[in-house]
Amino acid sequence: MEKKRYFSVDEVQQHTTVDSCWIIHERRVYDVSAFIQRHPGGEQMIVQRAGRDVSRDMAGPPHRHSPNALRWLQQYYIGELRQDNQVEEDEEEEEVEEFAQKKQAVRERSAANRGSNSVMDARCKSVDPDNDLVDWKKPLLWQVGHLREKYDEWVHQPVDRPIRLFYSDLVEACSKTAWYMVPLVWTPVVILFSWYSYTGLAQGNTRLFTSFADYSIPVHKYCFPFLFVLGMFLWSLVEYLIHRYLFHMRPPASNYYLITLHFMLHGQHHKSPFDGSRLVFPPVPASFVVVLFLAAFHLLAPGAVGMSIFVGGLCGYVVYDMIHYYLHYGTPKKGSYLYGLKAYHVKHHFEHQRLGFGITSRFWDYPFHTVIPEETFEKSH
Repeated sequence: MEKKRYFSVDEVQQHTTVDSCWIIHERRVYDVSAFIQRHPGGEQMIVQRAGRDVSRDMAGPPHRHSPNALRWLQQYYIGELRQDNQVEEDEEEEEVEEFAQKKQAVRERSAANRGSNSVMDARCKSVDPDNDLVDWKKPLLWQVGHLREKYDEWVHQPVDRPIRLFYSDLVEACSKTAWYMVPLVWTPVVILFSWYSYTGLAQGNTRLFTSFADYSIPVHKYCFPFLFVLGMFLWSLVEYLIHRYLFHMRPPASNYYLITLHFMLHGQHHKSPFDGSRLVFPPVPASFVVVLFLAAFHLLAPGAVGMSIFVGGLCGYVVYDMIHYYLHYGTPKKGSYLYGLKAYHVKHHFEHQRLGFGITSRFWDYPFHTVIPEETFEKSH
């Protein structure tokens, strides 16, 4: 086992920049440099506390960090805070440890010959492959179904590491994408369909309720913006319903295939919420879903009216994916709408996985009673 490292307060206080940021929590030292830009409260909130003990800050107020957040912090553990008598204790332990280190070195050389890595303190890395429920060296998609009743708890304990789903490199590449591919692929489609819808309405022969000749209503071309906005509004409802009832379904512990499907659709995002290649819907699988929605609108509202609503919904999807990515990697200004939305979404990931299903807004959480409650703290006397 790797020897435990100790740091003095002066050593910790030398790391107070964005590039090298150390903090203390309950006498343990953490290098959170890799997490600064992802912190929901903004990077300055961490930098201002760099080199200090943040135990009281993490206990709140204003925000009490969840058990998952505390578990997440352990991934950045680098050592212990040295006590006043630690120097003398270290010297006394060195002779005792010397023999143990030599014995361990023999074991490590033997393990290296078998092609395995030496064992290190589990708190110093993202996961402990010796004790974790899955083998992180292999694609996870085919393993999670075997977790059965342990799956739900496991998938909602986030880690900071990339995830591989498939054995095939081609299929794996199609399952992830860079954020900018979403607007790059779908913005031209939105523009093209918008022009098609507008010119269709401009012909002046689009009417509603044509089956009732006395009550048919002509649809003017200037109705297009209103239909477009209606499509965006309807998308916000679809976004909520998909997130709540599909992405957050509870697959039966006995059903391997439903667990696998859940992990592929959304579970992998909750297990690794900062895997940048899996924060937006890849264009290849998204295209199949878009075609299904297009066919549905063509059946329900044929012609330019249905297309106008559909293209508004497609634009709403693009906005949704961009906001979702920004909520994970962006640094909105404190007090802004997106700042509150980011804090809300992070609570959904780390503490309230069965609440807070709105991404672009909290609107639908209110009528469906899934609003994340505000934190309350007892007043100190």
